[in-house]
Amino acid sequence: MNKYDTVIFDLDGTLLDTLDDLADSVNYVLEACGFPPREVAEVRNFVGNGVARLVELCIPDGLNNTLYDKCLADFRSHYSMNMQNKTSAYKEIPELLEELSKKGYKLAIVSNKFDKAVKGLNQVYFAKYIKVAVGESEEIRRKPAPDTVFKALEELGSTADKAVYVGDSEVDVQTARNSGVICVGVTWGFRDREVLEQEGADYIIDSPLELLKIIS
Repeated sequence: MNKYDTVIFDLDGTLLDTLDDLADSVNYVLEACGFPPREVAEVRNFVGNGVARLVELCIPDGLNNTLYDKCLADFRSHYSMNMQNKTSAYKEIPELLEELSKKGYKLAIVSNKFDKAVKGLNQVYFAKYIKVAVGESEEIRRKPAPDTVFKALEELGSTADKAVYVGDSEVDVQTARNSGVICVGVTWGFRDREVLEQEGADYIIDSPLELLKIIS
């Protein structure tokens, strides 16, 4: 019998490479407001805590900027219409999800991306395999609080002791710890291995199919 029957995935930097589309929407907003653009590498370091935090970090003076609310609204609007331009699944992710599905694992996505975008991207890329997708909303605390993981577990009919959480950032490691689930850190996303090691990920993998050895 497998040690685990449930796998919960982060989205950005774990299942999907969304970085270029995020950076394009950031720079669309910055240009419209007359602010200097951000390099893709800067945006890479800023993602992981939701779009409100992303916009805060990208615009001059952050929350103190009088145009913050406008920038956030414009980002949400632009990204919602342009989130599939350059985004793609990471190599081996489709094969991993197919194998997990064949083996009967319960699968979900938990992300700090706003809920509409999480559900929309899941529908486009992974609907065949993943039926539960939970994003940031006003009704539930975002990661690293455990609430979104607990919501996914409830919808899946699973429990923390039978689940693993797979993600690429320090926020994901903290989320797994706060939720009482095993964390598998991935090195192909938006953070370096050193970050995952420092945060104390239970496992670290360099390619998606390595996950199968851990959970079986």
